Amino acid sequence: MNRGFWDTLPTPFFVLAPMYDVTDVAFRQVVAQCGRPDVFFTEFVSTDGLMSAGRERLAHHLLKEPHESPLVAQVFGAKPEKFRETAAYIQELGFDGLDINMGCPDKNIIKGGSCAALFKTPELARDIILAAKEGAGNMPVSVKIRIGDTKVDWEHWVATLLEAKPAALSVHLRTRKEMSKVPAHWELMPDIVSLIHRCIRPEDRPLIIGNGDVLTLREAKEKVTTSGCDGVMIGRGVFQNPWVFAEDEPTSHSLEEKAALLLTHARLYEHHFGGKKPFEPLKRFYKIYINGVPQAAELREELYKAGTAEEIETILTQHKLLPSP
Repeated sequence: MNRGFWDTLPTPFFVLAPMYDVTDVAFRQVVAQCGRPDVFFTEFVSTDGLMSAGRERLAHHLLKEPHESPLVAQVFGAKPEKFRETAAYIQELGFDGLDINMGCPDKNIIKGGSCAALFKTPELARDIILAAKEGAGNMPVSVKIRIGDTKVDWEHWVATLLEAKPAALSVHLRTRKEMSKVPAHWELMPDIVSLIHRCIRPEDRPLIIGNGDVLTLREAKEKVTTSGCDGVMIGRGVFQNPWVFAEDEPTSHSLEEKAALLLTHARLYEHHFGGKKPFEPLKRFYKIYINGVPQAAELREELYKAGTAEEIETILTQHKLLPSP
């Protein structure tokens, strides 16, 4: 089985989780500057959209820089033929891997039968993986799932997906219904690992990645030890600490350093997305950088009104978080 770059990773390995309107090329560069993970993922993008006349409207989701490798493009959809075509396109773009999102619980998306809705049609999900592998050539295909729909019920789901022999399987340890409202069921990961080891030969076995409620690299290493998974995916932890993959505590970085990082992020965002998408999504990141700043509420209110990197620089300078030019 072709696992591509997955076979070159350290043991254990750690991944920046794909998050829509978060893990774009600008933010990935910020994370890389703070301490890079072993694998990057893009935000997810529709296979139907990529294989339509409106492809260019989605192109910004797949922007990348050469130094980000290994970088996996994450996609979603419900039609095997679209995955076959999309995989070929993603390979042409030079990505290191393709990941299929079968876990997003967004109601508007699952209405179309994709993402977490595929739990109800496991044979279709298996066929989607097989179709993606046909189109991917030598590029490895991985999958991200949850452990059930309205209740924990993962055995048949996982076993069916294993028939398609994905290169890696990321398991968000909650059901679709649970979203992120309950603690992740890490106590189940040893059983999931055991099932995968029983069901499939070592040479065809996917790498197993755990996901959910892991906020620090120390916790991630502990989860690998206690659960037997090969790697851990960290999402929300990067919002609490952009240096999470470097194992630095945010308190070890000055307010001025965090302000400079915010300005770097704003400039990267403007560079890559100016005229392509609004400035508004950048504002969700402000809490990462101004946590602990005196009069943070006042500063946040001013930053929310900014519409350019230059305006952000002016505000941070006025608050004496950046040196005067």
